[in-house]
Amino acid sequence: MSSPTWVQLAYLVAALCFVLALKGLSTPKYARAGNLLGAAGMALAVVTAFVHGAVHNGLLILLAVAAGVVVGIPAARSVKMTAIPQMVALFNGVGGAAAALVALTEFLAVPHGSVLFQVATVLTVLIGSVSFSGSVVTFLKLQEVMTTRPVLLPAGQFLAIGVAAVSAALALAVVLTGSSTLLVLLALAGLALGALFVLPVGGADVPIAISLLNAFTGLAVAASGYVLANTLLIVSGTLVGASGTILTRLMAQAMGRPLTNILFGAFQATAVAAHTDEQRTVRSGTVEDVAILLGYAHSVLVVPGYGLAVAQGQHAARELAQVLEQRGITVHYGIHPVAGRMPGHMNVLLAEADVPYEHLKELDDVNPGIGSVDVVLVVGANDVVNPGARDEPSSPIYGMPIFDVDRAKAVVFMKRSMRPGFAGVDNSLLYNPKTTMLFGDAKESLTKLLAAVKQV
Repeated sequence: MSSPTWVQLAYLVAALCFVLALKGLSTPKYARAGNLLGAAGMALAVVTAFVHGAVHNGLLILLAVAAGVVVGIPAARSVKMTAIPQMVALFNGVGGAAAALVALTEFLAVPHGSVLFQVATVLTVLIGSVSFSGSVVTFLKLQEVMTTRPVLLPAGQFLAIGVAAVSAALALAVVLTGSSTLLVLLALAGLALGALFVLPVGGADVPIAISLLNAFTGLAVAASGYVLANTLLIVSGTLVGASGTILTRLMAQAMGRPLTNILFGAFQATAVAAHTDEQRTVRSGTVEDVAILLGYAHSVLVVPGYGLAVAQGQHAARELAQVLEQRGITVHYGIHPVAGRMPGHMNVLLAEADVPYEHLKELDDVNPGIGSVDVVLVVGANDVVNPGARDEPSSPIYGMPIFDVDRAKAVVFMKRSMRPGFAGVDNSLLYNPKTTMLFGDAKESLTKLLAAVKQV
Protein backbone atom coordinates (compact mmCIF):
# COMPACT_ATOMS: atom_id res chain seq x y z
CA MET A 1 0.00 0.00 0.00
CA SER A 2 1.51 3.31 -1.13
CA SER A 3 1.74 6.27 1.24
CA PRO A 4 0.12 9.66 0.57
CA THR A 5 2.11 12.19 -1.42
CA TRP A 6 2.78 14.42 1.59
CA VAL A 7 4.29 11.48 3.47
CA GLN A 8 6.59 10.65 0.56
CA LEU A 9 7.69 14.28 0.30
CA ALA A 10 8.40 14.45 4.04
CA TYR A 11 10.45 11.26 3.82
CA LEU A 12 12.32 12.68 0.83
CA VAL A 13 13.26 15.79 2.85
CA ALA A 14 14.35 13.58 5.77
CA ALA A 15 16.49 11.44 3.45
CA LEU A 16 18.10 14.58 2.05
CA CYS A 17 18.88 15.68 5.60
CA PHE A 18 20.62 12.35 6.23
CA VAL A 19 22.74 12.66 3.10
CA LEU A 20 23.77 16.23 3.92
CA ALA A 21 24.44 15.22 7.53
CA LEU A 22 26.95 12.60 6.39
CA LYS A 23 28.58 15.18 4.16
CA GLY A 24 28.86 17.62 7.08
CA LEU A 25 30.28 14.95 9.39
CA SER A 26 33.15 14.37 6.97
CA THR A 27 34.82 17.65 8.01
CA PRO A 28 35.38 19.10 11.51
CA LYS A 29 34.20 22.53 10.39
CA TYR A 30 30.69 21.34 9.56
CA ALA A 31 30.44 18.30 11.85
CA ARG A 32 28.21 20.00 14.45
CA ALA A 33 25.88 21.36 11.77
CA GLY A 34 25.76 17.94 10.11
CA ASN A 35 24.85 16.30 13.40
CA LEU A 36 22.01 18.77 14.00
CA LEU A 37 20.77 18.35 10.44
CA GLY A 38 20.70 14.58 10.83
CA ALA A 39 18.77 14.92 14.09
CA ALA A 40 16.30 17.25 12.40
CA GLY A 41 15.77 14.74 9.60
CA MET A 42 15.15 11.96 12.11
CA ALA A 43 12.67 14.14 14.03
CA LEU A 44 10.81 14.87 10.80
CA ALA A 45 10.70 11.16 9.95
CA VAL A 46 9.35 10.22 13.40
CA VAL A 47 6.68 12.94 13.38
CA THR A 48 5.62 11.98 9.86
CA ALA A 49 5.36 8.30 10.79
CA PHE A 50 3.32 9.21 13.87
CA VAL A 51 0.88 11.47 12.05
CA HIS A 52 0.48 8.97 9.22
CA GLY A 53 -0.02 5.97 11.51
CA ALA A 54 -1.81 7.67 14.41
CA VAL A 55 -5.26 6.67 13.14
CA HIS A 56 -4.68 2.97 13.76
CA ASN A 57 -1.61 2.79 16.01
CA GLY A 58 -1.35 6.18 17.72
CA LEU A 59 -1.27 4.82 21.27
CA LEU A 60 1.35 2.19 20.48
CA ILE A 61 3.56 4.77 18.76
CA LEU A 62 3.30 7.12 21.75
CA LEU A 63 4.19 4.29 24.12
CA ALA A 64 7.20 3.35 21.98
CA VAL A 65 8.41 6.98 21.82
CA ALA A 66 7.91 7.36 25.57
CA ALA A 67 9.93 4.21 26.23
CA GLY A 68 12.70 5.47 23.99
CA VAL A 69 12.78 8.83 25.76
CA VAL A 70 12.81 7.24 29.22
CA VAL A 71 15.74 4.98 28.30
CA GLY A 72 17.62 7.14 25.81
CA ILE A 73 17.91 10.52 27.53
CA PRO A 74 19.31 9.27 30.87
CA ALA A 75 21.66 6.94 29.00
CA ALA A 76 22.95 9.74 26.77
CA ARG A 77 23.44 12.12 29.70
CA SER A 78 25.09 9.68 32.07
CA VAL A 79 27.45 7.89 29.69
CA LYS A 80 31.07 8.96 29.84
CA MET A 81 32.94 9.71 26.66
CA THR A 82 35.14 6.67 27.23
CA ALA A 83 31.99 4.52 27.21
CA ILE A 84 30.57 5.89 23.95
CA PRO A 85 31.86 2.95 21.85
CA GLN A 86 29.95 0.39 23.92
CA MET A 87 26.89 2.64 23.90
CA VAL A 88 27.14 2.79 20.11
CA ALA A 89 27.42 -1.01 20.03
CA LEU A 90 24.35 -1.42 22.22
CA PHE A 91 22.23 1.09 20.29
CA ASN A 92 23.35 -0.49 17.03
CA GLY A 93 22.22 -3.87 18.32
CA VAL A 94 18.84 -2.44 19.27
CA GLY A 95 18.48 -1.14 15.71
CA GLY A 96 19.17 -4.58 14.28
CA ALA A 97 16.71 -6.22 16.66
CA ALA A 98 14.03 -3.64 15.83
CA ALA A 99 14.41 -4.30 12.09
CA ALA A 100 14.20 -8.07 12.64
CA LEU A 101 11.12 -7.82 14.88
CA VAL A 102 9.31 -5.48 12.48
CA ALA A 103 9.98 -7.84 9.56
CA LEU A 104 8.86 -10.84 11.62
CA THR A 105 5.65 -9.07 12.61
CA GLU A 106 4.94 -8.02 9.04
CA PHE A 107 5.54 -11.60 7.85
CA LEU A 108 3.03 -12.94 10.36
CA ALA A 109 0.48 -10.46 9.02
CA VAL A 110 1.22 -11.32 5.38
CA PRO A 111 2.60 -14.90 5.46
CA HIS A 112 2.29 -15.54 1.72
CA GLY A 113 3.57 -12.40 0.06
CA SER A 114 5.64 -12.24 -3.10
CA VAL A 115 8.97 -14.00 -3.41
CA LEU A 116 10.80 -10.68 -3.20
CA PHE A 117 8.86 -9.83 -0.04
CA GLN A 118 9.82 -13.15 1.54
CA VAL A 119 13.48 -12.79 0.52
CA ALA A 120 13.61 -9.27 2.00
CA THR A 121 11.97 -10.54 5.19
CA VAL A 122 14.41 -13.42 5.52
CA LEU A 123 17.40 -11.12 5.01
CA THR A 124 16.08 -8.60 7.52
CA VAL A 125 15.45 -11.20 10.21
CA LEU A 126 18.78 -12.98 9.70
CA ILE A 127 21.01 -9.90 9.42
CA GLY A 128 19.15 -8.05 12.18
CA SER A 129 19.52 -11.02 14.55
CA VAL A 130 23.23 -11.37 13.78
CA SER A 131 23.72 -7.65 14.36
CA PHE A 132 21.84 -7.72 17.67
CA SER A 133 23.63 -10.64 19.32
CA GLY A 134 27.01 -9.63 17.90
CA SER A 135 26.59 -6.07 19.15
CA VAL A 136 25.65 -7.33 22.62
CA VAL A 137 28.85 -9.38 22.76
CA THR A 138 30.98 -6.40 21.67
CA PHE A 139 29.25 -4.30 24.32
CA LEU A 140 30.12 -6.88 26.99
CA LYS A 141 33.73 -6.95 25.80
CA LEU A 142 34.19 -3.17 25.78
CA GLN A 143 32.40 -2.84 29.11
CA GLU A 144 34.77 -5.55 30.42
CA VAL A 145 31.86 -7.61 31.67
CA MET A 146 33.60 -10.43 29.85
CA THR A 147 37.20 -10.76 28.72
CA THR A 148 38.32 -8.50 25.88
CA ARG A 149 40.57 -11.27 24.58
CA PRO A 150 39.42 -13.63 21.80
CA VAL A 151 37.11 -16.36 23.11
CA LEU A 152 37.77 -19.63 21.29
CA LEU A 153 35.18 -22.35 21.84
CA PRO A 154 36.09 -26.01 21.26
CA ALA A 155 35.68 -26.60 17.52
CA GLY A 156 34.36 -23.03 17.37
CA GLN A 157 35.27 -22.58 13.71
CA PHE A 158 33.30 -25.65 12.65
CA LEU A 159 30.44 -24.70 14.96
CA ALA A 160 30.19 -21.26 13.35
CA ILE A 161 30.28 -22.79 9.86
CA GLY A 162 27.58 -25.26 10.88
CA VAL A 163 25.30 -22.57 12.27
CA ALA A 164 25.83 -20.48 9.13
CA ALA A 165 24.86 -23.48 6.97
CA VAL A 166 21.75 -24.12 9.08
CA SER A 167 20.82 -20.43 8.79
CA ALA A 168 21.13 -20.56 5.00
CA ALA A 169 19.01 -23.71 4.86
CA LEU A 170 16.32 -22.19 7.08
CA ALA A 171 16.30 -19.00 4.99
CA LEU A 172 15.73 -21.01 1.82
CA ALA A 173 13.03 -23.08 3.51
CA VAL A 174 11.15 -19.95 4.64
CA VAL A 175 11.16 -18.55 1.11
CA LEU A 176 9.89 -21.85 -0.31
CA THR A 177 7.27 -22.66 2.33
CA GLY A 178 6.33 -19.32 3.91
CA SER A 179 6.50 -20.97 7.33
CA SER A 180 6.46 -18.51 10.24
CA THR A 181 7.80 -21.23 12.57
CA LEU A 182 10.89 -21.64 10.42
CA LEU A 183 11.31 -17.87 10.37
CA VAL A 184 11.42 -17.82 14.19
CA LEU A 185 14.00 -20.62 14.09
CA LEU A 186 15.97 -18.54 11.59
CA ALA A 187 15.98 -15.63 14.02
CA LEU A 188 17.33 -17.90 16.78
CA ALA A 189 20.00 -19.26 14.45
CA GLY A 190 20.95 -15.68 13.56
CA LEU A 191 21.35 -14.83 17.25
CA ALA A 192 23.69 -17.79 17.70
CA LEU A 193 25.63 -16.91 14.55
CA GLY A 194 26.14 -13.30 15.68
CA ALA A 195 27.61 -14.40 19.01
CA LEU A 196 29.85 -17.01 17.38
CA PHE A 197 30.97 -14.43 14.84
CA VAL A 198 32.17 -11.89 17.43
CA LEU A 199 33.46 -14.07 20.28
CA PRO A 200 36.80 -14.83 18.52
CA VAL A 201 37.41 -11.10 17.97
CA GLY A 202 39.39 -9.45 20.74
CA GLY A 203 41.57 -6.59 21.84
CA ALA A 204 41.96 -3.63 19.52
CA ASP A 205 39.91 -5.43 16.82
CA VAL A 206 36.62 -5.10 18.72
CA PRO A 207 35.88 -1.54 17.45
CA ILE A 208 36.30 -2.84 13.90
CA ALA A 209 33.73 -5.53 14.60
CA ILE A 210 31.37 -2.83 15.88
CA SER A 211 31.78 -0.89 12.65
CA LEU A 212 31.03 -3.99 10.57
CA LEU A 213 27.97 -4.81 12.67
CA ASN A 214 26.82 -1.25 12.16
CA ALA A 215 26.96 -1.90 8.41
CA PHE A 216 24.96 -5.09 8.98
CA THR A 217 22.27 -3.13 10.79
CA GLY A 218 22.10 -0.69 7.90
CA LEU A 219 21.53 -3.57 5.49
CA ALA A 220 18.82 -4.99 7.75
CA VAL A 221 17.07 -1.62 7.90
CA ALA A 222 17.28 -1.24 4.11
CA ALA A 223 15.75 -4.69 3.63
CA SER A 224 13.00 -3.88 6.14
CA GLY A 225 12.26 -0.78 4.07
CA TYR A 226 11.32 -3.05 1.20
CA VAL A 227 9.21 -5.21 3.53
CA LEU A 228 7.30 -2.13 4.73
CA ALA A 229 7.36 -0.36 1.35
CA ASN A 230 9.10 2.56 3.07
CA THR A 231 11.52 4.46 0.85
CA LEU A 232 13.09 6.35 3.75
CA LEU A 233 14.17 3.13 5.46
CA ILE A 234 15.71 1.92 2.21
CA VAL A 235 17.66 5.17 1.79
CA SER A 236 18.78 5.52 5.41
CA GLY A 237 19.66 1.85 5.72
CA THR A 238 21.71 1.99 2.55
CA LEU A 239 23.56 5.06 3.82
CA VAL A 240 24.37 3.35 7.12
CA GLY A 241 25.40 0.14 5.40
CA ALA A 242 27.64 1.90 2.89
CA SER A 243 29.27 4.25 5.40
CA GLY A 244 29.77 1.40 7.89
CA THR A 245 31.42 -0.72 5.22
CA ILE A 246 33.76 2.10 4.18
CA LEU A 247 34.65 2.83 7.81
CA THR A 248 35.34 -0.84 8.48
CA ARG A 249 37.66 -0.99 5.49
CA LEU A 250 39.53 2.15 6.59
CA MET A 251 39.91 0.84 10.15
CA ALA A 252 41.25 -2.47 8.86
CA GLN A 253 43.78 -0.57 6.75
CA ALA A 254 44.77 1.44 9.83
CA MET A 255 45.43 -1.85 11.62
CA GLY A 256 47.55 -2.96 8.67
CA ARG A 257 45.72 -6.28 8.28
CA PRO A 258 43.05 -7.65 5.97
CA LEU A 259 39.53 -7.69 7.40
CA THR A 260 39.37 -11.49 7.15
CA ASN A 261 42.44 -11.76 9.37
CA ILE A 262 40.91 -9.42 11.96
CA LEU A 263 37.60 -11.30 12.08
CA PHE A 264 38.81 -14.88 11.69
CA GLY A 265 42.50 -14.74 12.56
CA ALA A 266 41.90 -15.89 16.13
CA PHE A 267 40.74 -19.28 14.83
CA GLN A 268 44.19 -19.90 13.36
CA ALA A 269 46.13 -18.07 16.08
CA THR A 270 48.98 -19.89 17.73
CA ALA A 271 50.40 -19.20 21.12
CA VAL A 272 53.11 -16.57 21.18
CA ALA A 273 55.82 -16.95 23.74
CA ALA A 274 55.76 -14.23 26.33
CA HIS A 275 58.78 -11.98 26.69
CA THR A 276 61.01 -12.54 29.65
CA ASP A 277 61.29 -9.10 31.17
CA GLU A 278 63.41 -9.94 34.21
CA GLN A 279 66.58 -8.75 32.43
CA ARG A 280 65.04 -5.57 31.03
CA THR A 281 65.09 -2.35 32.99
CA VAL A 282 62.65 0.52 33.08
CA ARG A 283 63.81 4.08 33.58
CA SER A 284 61.30 6.13 35.55
CA GLY A 285 61.54 9.85 36.22
CA THR A 286 59.97 12.52 38.35
CA VAL A 287 57.71 15.35 37.25
CA GLU A 288 60.64 17.72 37.68
CA ASP A 289 62.86 15.60 35.40
CA VAL A 290 60.25 15.63 32.65
CA ALA A 291 59.59 19.35 33.12
CA ILE A 292 63.27 20.12 32.46
CA LEU A 293 63.23 17.85 29.40
CA LEU A 294 60.18 19.63 27.98
CA GLY A 295 61.23 23.11 28.99
CA TYR A 296 64.46 22.99 26.99
CA ALA A 297 63.04 21.23 23.92
CA HIS A 298 62.51 22.87 20.54
CA SER A 299 59.75 20.52 19.36
CA VAL A 300 57.30 18.30 21.25
CA LEU A 301 54.90 15.69 19.87
CA VAL A 302 51.99 14.62 22.08
CA VAL A 303 50.54 11.18 21.28
CA PRO A 304 47.22 10.81 23.14
CA GLY A 305 45.41 7.55 23.79
CA TYR A 306 42.61 5.95 25.75
CA GLY A 307 44.34 6.67 29.06
CA LEU A 308 44.01 10.41 28.44
CA ALA A 309 40.30 9.96 27.77
CA VAL A 310 39.77 7.88 30.92
CA ALA A 311 41.53 10.49 33.06
CA GLN A 312 39.75 13.36 31.26
CA GLY A 313 43.12 15.06 31.03
CA GLN A 314 42.65 16.77 27.66
CA HIS A 315 42.31 20.25 29.20
CA ALA A 316 45.49 19.80 31.24
CA ALA A 317 47.29 18.61 28.10
CA ARG A 318 46.09 21.69 26.22
CA GLU A 319 47.23 24.05 29.01
CA LEU A 320 50.65 22.39 29.08
CA ALA A 321 50.95 22.78 25.31
CA GLN A 322 50.01 26.48 25.54
CA VAL A 323 52.73 27.13 28.13
CA LEU A 324 55.29 25.40 25.92
CA GLU A 325 54.12 27.29 22.84
CA GLN A 326 54.49 30.60 24.71
CA ARG A 327 58.16 29.71 25.08
CA GLY A 328 58.53 29.23 21.33
CA ILE A 329 58.38 25.43 21.48
CA THR A 330 56.53 23.77 18.60
CA VAL A 331 53.81 21.39 19.85
CA HIS A 332 51.81 19.02 17.69
CA TYR A 333 49.51 16.09 18.45
CA GLY A 334 49.93 12.72 16.75
CA ILE A 335 46.51 11.20 16.05
CA HIS A 336 46.40 7.51 15.15
CA PRO A 337 43.30 6.28 13.28
CA VAL A 338 42.55 3.59 15.88
CA ALA A 339 43.71 5.39 19.03
CA GLY A 340 41.09 5.09 21.77
CA ARG A 341 38.06 2.89 21.29
CA MET A 342 36.49 4.33 18.15
CA PRO A 343 37.49 6.27 15.03
CA GLY A 344 37.95 9.96 15.76
CA HIS A 345 38.02 9.37 19.53
CA MET A 346 41.11 11.52 20.05
CA ASN A 347 39.91 14.20 17.62
CA VAL A 348 36.70 14.68 19.60
CA LEU A 349 38.54 14.52 22.92
CA LEU A 350 41.00 17.26 21.97
CA ALA A 351 38.28 19.34 20.32
CA GLU A 352 36.64 19.54 23.76
CA ALA A 353 39.81 21.29 24.97
CA ASP A 354 39.81 23.69 21.97
CA VAL A 355 42.98 22.26 20.49
CA PRO A 356 43.36 23.85 17.01
CA TYR A 357 42.58 21.24 14.38
CA GLU A 358 45.65 22.21 12.36
CA HIS A 359 47.80 21.01 15.29
CA LEU A 360 46.52 17.45 14.86
CA LYS A 361 48.87 15.42 12.69
CA GLU A 362 48.36 11.98 11.16
CA LEU A 363 50.87 9.17 10.73
CA ASP A 364 52.00 10.17 7.27
CA ASP A 365 52.63 13.74 8.46
CA VAL A 366 54.59 12.76 11.55
CA ASN A 367 56.74 9.71 10.84
CA PRO A 368 58.97 11.13 8.05
CA GLY A 369 60.37 13.80 10.36
CA ILE A 370 59.98 12.14 13.74
CA GLY A 371 63.74 11.70 14.11
CA SER A 372 64.10 15.47 14.58
CA VAL A 373 61.48 15.69 17.35
CA ASP A 374 63.13 16.48 20.69
CA VAL A 375 60.49 14.93 22.97
CA VAL A 376 57.52 12.67 22.32
CA LEU A 377 55.01 12.77 25.16
CA VAL A 378 52.94 9.57 25.03
CA VAL A 379 49.83 10.09 27.18
CA GLY A 380 47.83 6.95 27.77
CA ALA A 381 48.53 5.44 24.34
CA ASN A 382 50.19 2.05 24.03
CA ASP A 383 49.53 -0.15 21.02
CA VAL A 384 49.82 2.72 18.51
CA VAL A 385 53.46 3.35 19.55
CA ASN A 386 54.48 -0.28 20.05
CA PRO A 387 57.61 -1.05 17.96
CA GLY A 388 56.58 -4.71 17.97
CA ALA A 389 53.95 -3.90 15.34
CA ARG A 390 56.84 -2.92 13.07
CA ASP A 391 59.67 -5.24 14.11
CA GLU A 392 58.20 -8.47 15.55
CA PRO A 393 56.48 -10.79 13.02
CA SER A 394 55.22 -12.95 15.89
CA SER A 395 53.35 -10.05 17.48
CA PRO A 396 49.52 -10.14 17.21
CA ILE A 397 49.59 -6.52 16.04
CA TYR A 398 52.42 -6.99 13.54
CA GLY A 399 51.81 -4.93 10.42
CA MET A 400 49.76 -2.23 12.12
CA PRO A 401 51.11 1.22 11.19
CA ILE A 402 52.42 2.99 14.29
CA PHE A 403 54.05 6.24 15.30
CA ASP A 404 57.79 5.53 15.21
CA VAL A 405 58.34 7.40 18.46
CA ASP A 406 61.33 5.22 19.36
CA ARG A 407 63.20 7.09 16.62
CA ALA A 408 62.67 10.48 18.28
CA LYS A 409 65.42 11.97 20.44
CA ALA A 410 63.57 11.30 23.72
CA VAL A 411 60.30 9.72 24.83
CA VAL A 412 58.24 10.39 27.95
CA PHE A 413 55.71 7.60 28.49
CA MET A 414 52.87 8.47 30.86
CA LYS A 415 51.10 5.36 32.18
CA ARG A 416 49.34 4.19 35.29
CA SER A 417 51.31 0.95 35.37
CA MET A 418 53.29 -1.47 33.24
CA ARG A 419 50.16 -3.33 32.13
CA PRO A 420 49.78 -3.95 28.36
CA GLY A 421 47.39 -1.91 26.25
CA PHE A 422 43.99 -2.90 24.87
CA ALA A 423 45.52 -5.46 22.50
CA GLY A 424 47.13 -7.22 25.47
CA VAL A 425 50.60 -7.01 23.91
CA ASP A 426 53.80 -6.14 25.77
CA ASN A 427 55.42 -2.90 24.57
CA SER A 428 59.19 -2.89 24.10
CA LEU A 429 59.15 0.92 24.01
CA LEU A 430 58.77 0.87 27.80
CA TYR A 431 62.28 -0.60 28.08
CA ASN A 432 63.93 1.60 25.46
CA PRO A 433 66.88 3.60 26.89
CA LYS A 434 65.38 6.76 25.34
CA THR A 435 62.15 6.28 27.31
CA THR A 436 61.40 7.92 30.65
CA MET A 437 58.37 6.51 32.44
CA LEU A 438 56.11 8.87 34.38
CA PHE A 439 53.65 6.75 36.33
CA GLY A 440 50.28 7.98 37.54
CA ASP A 441 46.86 9.22 36.47
CA ALA A 442 47.23 11.20 33.25
CA LYS A 443 45.29 14.24 34.43
CA GLU A 444 47.09 14.46 37.77
CA SER A 445 50.50 13.96 36.15
CA LEU A 446 49.81 16.58 33.48
CA THR A 447 48.62 19.06 36.12
CA LYS A 448 51.76 18.55 38.18
CA LEU A 449 53.87 18.70 35.04
CA LEU A 450 52.24 22.00 34.06
CA ALA A 451 53.15 23.54 37.42
CA ALA A 452 56.71 22.20 37.20
CA VAL A 453 57.25 23.51 33.66
CA LYS A 454 56.24 27.00 34.79
CA GLN A 455 59.08 26.84 37.33
CA VAL A 456 61.72 25.88 34.79
